[in-house]
Amino acid sequence: MRRSRTSAILLAVPLGLTTLLAACAVEDPDTSTPAASSSDGGSTKGTGEVVVACTPQEEQCQAMAAAFTKASGIKTSYVRMSSGEGVARLDAAKSKPEFDVLYGGPSDGHVAAFDAGLIEPYVSPNAAAIPDKYKDKDGKWTGTYVGVLGFCSNKDQLDKVGASTPKSWADLLDAKLKKQVAIAHPSTSGTSYTAVWTQMVLNDMDVDKTFDYLGKLHNNVLQYSKSGSAPGQMAGRGEVAVGVIFSHDCVKYQKEGFDMLENTFPSEGTGYEIGAVSLVKGGPNAENAKKFLDWTLTPDHQNIGPTVGSFQIPTNPDAKVTDDMVKLDQVKLVDYDSIEAGQKKKELTAKFDAEVAPAPKE
Repeated sequence: MRRSRTSAILLAVPLGLTTLLAACAVEDPDTSTPAASSSDGGSTKGTGEVVVACTPQEEQCQAMAAAFTKASGIKTSYVRMSSGEGVARLDAAKSKPEFDVLYGGPSDGHVAAFDAGLIEPYVSPNAAAIPDKYKDKDGKWTGTYVGVLGFCSNKDQLDKVGASTPKSWADLLDAKLKKQVAIAHPSTSGTSYTAVWTQMVLNDMDVDKTFDYLGKLHNNVLQYSKSGSAPGQMAGRGEVAVGVIFSHDCVKYQKEGFDMLENTFPSEGTGYEIGAVSLVKGGPNAENAKKFLDWTLTPDHQNIGPTVGSFQIPTNPDAKVTDDMVKLDQVKLVDYDSIEAGQKKKELTAKFDAEVAPAPKE
């Protein structure tokens, strides 16, 4: 097997400037990676390239790019970043987009991107297989997976500080957890914004009550990371006792050797993401972007996740569900309105920047 060619150019410049981005181009994928069938909603075959802003874990982005290249003959490049960064990058290059597809991250981020004129509607023929609750009827975004927000706790570290495993949002305010909680920043991470919007729902959309809770939680937060999954790694290393992340990321870290980690869900109710895919407005490879988006809605694509340790719940009913995936009927979920969440994202993240903590710097 040839190793995939990787090219990386890292420039530390403000998000508001046009940037060259780190990109991974997969030209000769591993033949063991699942490939898409051309019979799923039309042929995926094509020529040229497609460039993806990819927000899940690196391994999933890499495997996905390899599989689509193998299935289609279309050279697939990606840049891995958090969902908040993805939208910011699109906005920075709005006049001349560098990406063709925004892949992954909560659907409310895609709503915000659409409202900012960064993505355009596309109704894939394969979207017919996706349940209505997991897609926008006008094609602004379509869901490819579901993830549930939870607490990823290091049992050894909890014992050291004398705290119990958190099983409610109130438990995170325990004084014993001072500087023992990690969560991403909502300006850069869709995971963290899901937590913010969950508090909005639990507080009946009362902004003052929501930020009163977030302010109290701030006293226990050691660090706001840029990436939504990073707090799970911090918990695994014992840097904190609790990471607030999507539960599938905690499962990934458990399987990578952090067997002291424990997944729990808040009893008051928790938020969830519909990990979405959408078409970048004015992207340089629009037709290939549509082929890629079509493919992400098939079982061939959605079955890739578990092969690389990503255990989100697939949205295509014909994709495989494994025992490592969270059981939605066993978790209390809040009524998460991704449209309203997306429309208020800019306002709420700006308030968080100003009143709780500024966003992490480059």
